[in-house]
Amino acid sequence: MSARPDLRVDDEVGFIRFYRSISDNTNTNDSNNNNDTIRIFDRGDWYSAHGTEAEFIARTVYKTTSVLRNLGRSETGGLPSVTMSVTVFRNFLREALFRLNKRVEIWAATGRGPGSWKLAKQASPGNLQDVEEELGSVGALSLDAAAPIILAVKISAKAGEARHVGVCFADASVRELGVSEFLDNDVYSNFESLVIQLGVKECLVQMDAGRKDVELAKIRAIADSCGIAVSERPAGDFGVKDIDQDLTRLLRDERSAGTLPQTELKLAMGAAAALIKYLGVMTDASNFGQYQLYQHDLSQFMKLDASALRALNLMPGPRDGSKSMSLFGLLNHCKTPVGSRLLAQWLKQPLMDRAEIEKRQQLVEAFVVDTELRQTMQEEHLRSIPDLYRLAKRFQRKQATLEDVVRVYQVAIRLPGIVASLENVMDEQYQTPLEKEYTLKLRGFSDSLAKLEEMVETTVDLDALENHEFIIKPEFDESLRIIRKKLDKLRHDMNVEHRRVGRDLDQEVEKKLFMENHRVHGWCFRLTRNEAGCIRNKREYQECSTQKNGVYFTTSTMQALRREHDQLSSNYNRTQTGLVSEVVNVAASYCPVLEQLAGVLAHLDVVVSFAHAAVHAPTPYVRPKMHPRGTGNTILKEARHPCMEMQDDISFITNDVSLIRDESSFLIITGPNMGGKSTYIRQIGVIALMAQTGCFVPCSEAELTIFDCILARVGASDSQLKGVSTFMAEMLETSNILKSATSESLIIIDELGRGTSTYDGFGLAWAISEHIVTEIRCFGLFATHFHELTALADRYPKSAKNLHVVAFIGDGTDEHLQGDDAKDAKRNQVTLLYRVEPGICDQSFGIHVAELVRFPEKVVNMARQKADELEDFTSAGAQGSGGNGSSEESAPASIDKYSQEEVEEGSALLKEMLLKWKAAVESPGQTLTVEEKRQIMRDLVKSDPKLQANKVFQSIKAL
Repeated sequence: MSARPDLRVDDEVGFIRFYRSISDNTNTNDSNNNNDTIRIFDRGDWYSAHGTEAEFIARTVYKTTSVLRNLGRSETGGLPSVTMSVTVFRNFLREALFRLNKRVEIWAATGRGPGSWKLAKQASPGNLQDVEEELGSVGALSLDAAAPIILAVKISAKAGEARHVGVCFADASVRELGVSEFLDNDVYSNFESLVIQLGVKECLVQMDAGRKDVELAKIRAIADSCGIAVSERPAGDFGVKDIDQDLTRLLRDERSAGTLPQTELKLAMGAAAALIKYLGVMTDASNFGQYQLYQHDLSQFMKLDASALRALNLMPGPRDGSKSMSLFGLLNHCKTPVGSRLLAQWLKQPLMDRAEIEKRQQLVEAFVVDTELRQTMQEEHLRSIPDLYRLAKRFQRKQATLEDVVRVYQVAIRLPGIVASLENVMDEQYQTPLEKEYTLKLRGFSDSLAKLEEMVETTVDLDALENHEFIIKPEFDESLRIIRKKLDKLRHDMNVEHRRVGRDLDQEVEKKLFMENHRVHGWCFRLTRNEAGCIRNKREYQECSTQKNGVYFTTSTMQALRREHDQLSSNYNRTQTGLVSEVVNVAASYCPVLEQLAGVLAHLDVVVSFAHAAVHAPTPYVRPKMHPRGTGNTILKEARHPCMEMQDDISFITNDVSLIRDESSFLIITGPNMGGKSTYIRQIGVIALMAQTGCFVPCSEAELTIFDCILARVGASDSQLKGVSTFMAEMLETSNILKSATSESLIIIDELGRGTSTYDGFGLAWAISEHIVTEIRCFGLFATHFHELTALADRYPKSAKNLHVVAFIGDGTDEHLQGDDAKDAKRNQVTLLYRVEPGICDQSFGIHVAELVRFPEKVVNMARQKADELEDFTSAGAQGSGGNGSSEESAPASIDKYSQEEVEEGSALLKEMLLKWKAAVESPGQTLTVEEKRQIMRDLVKSDPKLQANKVFQSIKAL
């Protein structure tokens, strides 16, 4: 971390007064108060923050409040302040926007004095336009920052009626406005699916105006669970009075906005009005005539809720160590930024149209079977494609330079090579889809960019690119030719000086002694650190700096040449400014082509990435067969979890899956903790999602029906931090499932009812399962420790089926142990086989897990004793009451119902038999095992018909 700048403010009292005035004004007028907005002051080559924001930055960035300094006198209420270097500020900006969901205001001084400070830039998680330069300079933008979608929502909810929801959303980097309007249920599951499909980062909602609006609270809760920043806007912003006029100016479509079908969606238009005002797009004339408006069809894609997103490990989490811990990380072998963004979008928008899925599968298969084509695309072509969307935006915003023009040119000259590679595919079954999806389009783009190529080759000095110089050819202007001639002479003189220094120091030129154009020191020399000793104690050589790659130094001759070179270069740039501006303006006219080209190359990149993942998995993936919606079964052979099998030191155990309509549509999986239940049910959800994105799947054979949504209830989330108990969160998620699922859904439930009493929990688990089986009638998977739930398969044999994960008990027992010792040793050992088989697991292994993590032996023994007591108590209670609804006749009889004479007779016969047994087993000179002693007792009972016929003995024996 760079050194922290000193706090230097000219008029401290005036600035404190100004700062407090804008803070008071913000708290009064802005619906997003200081808690969510961080105000930063740009002081040239450093930044400052003050008040509560300074304290927040001190804790977040510096991890200590000792960095705080007071402006003004402490006794009169000084202002806590903190400073940041440019690097620290940029890192904080990323953290605030992408991880903490904060808004950032950057204030800049337009003159001298406290009153000269003006709001220069604003940014929020969904609107990064003002700070793209600051973010980009830190390095490649993260996935989270890549395509910030911001959405405004307007709802109409009347008592007793369905909720109407209208939304408008935008990705400012591609200048599109999307709208959608739909009916929703009381938990807004359609709205939740939509924000997940779109990858929304920020949500604008109507201000609550002091009243507790239950419906708005639900929208906020959904945004919170999906990690979306919420911004409240005044109700007036959602008015539709000016929306037709604004859209007519913004849209490329030359017709009046009022004639477009989307403007009939009144709630969505209200949301559009709020979004347009929030983004301030009407204040920038370069936006006029640049936007497109389209309608998003929610039913076009599979619905996913926030729980499913977590259960399927779809996107990387903040604590994920390796790439393969999330499905995105596993499948992301994209070589372009636009490809990575499209992959994230595809994973959140699995397709519902069988023909579209199979079209993608065919393209993936083409790159799976043709190894050379796949490798050529990844290593030679796609690797060198820049972020074309962001490049186009630089041209649109008049920020592009000659370097950007050259980058477009380099893409254009690569297109014929990509087309040629695709044309070389000889197999006809792949040639046609590749031609239709890529070759034909790329050939067209290549033709469109031919004039741009010609212009760049005519005007730009491409030879100068080797020195990372982006200049106009000197032949274009007499003044440029003269300056170029002088620059070439200087370069010759520099080379002469380079060789002279090499001879003087006895260092080989271009092997140990280098001449470089350093970004700070300009043209100078560099020696490797091992050889740098030769310039020490020599006055002729002046060291500039020591860095990892060597020691930079110069000479007085080189310094003079460098100064002259810098001046001439500056003159050259000044002279060529007009020509550069013309070239950039011509290149800017190709923006629509660049945006369309970006879409095609992103599609190609993701398909090639899918093929790479399929081929390079530990066991290659296969192409699944897809059934139309509402038909067919889901049958997977040797299925694997794609992320789990990639973990180090794991040999994954494959399992078959059979979800068959009217036979095994609801699977109940029992078995020990850590036995693989969760992995089994989650991998089915992951495979279904992969299949519907067009990806191959980790099985040896696979056929799947198309699901309209995947709904999941797995594990405890961080709801406790938000004041929601684990059980409450569980019930909310399950309620969402029951209200959202259809007969074409896939439900995944991993444990249910553990947060309350055993009886309540089991009652809920049974009722929910029965409702899914009888009312919803969709495919479902339920992993549970309630062994009683397995009785559902007896009640509904045509729907529910029991499976269990296999555990082998007693493996590795010491063969020298006998009797009770051997029994205890066997009981203490359990081997988990991670294999799923039909049937029920009739016991729990919780105490074995406690032993595995080395609980104290005393605690384990006490746990086992208590478990046995409870089991005996429960069994006796069940038998005494007829047990699980069984009739009294089937229950063992109690000895209380016999007469005293019958009890005395039975006791006497039993006592006589036990005395005989004692005499037999305690004979001198013999050593009997426990099993042999038991056998003697059995023989004595068999040899005594009177004892066997006694009713009291029979009753005792049954107990």
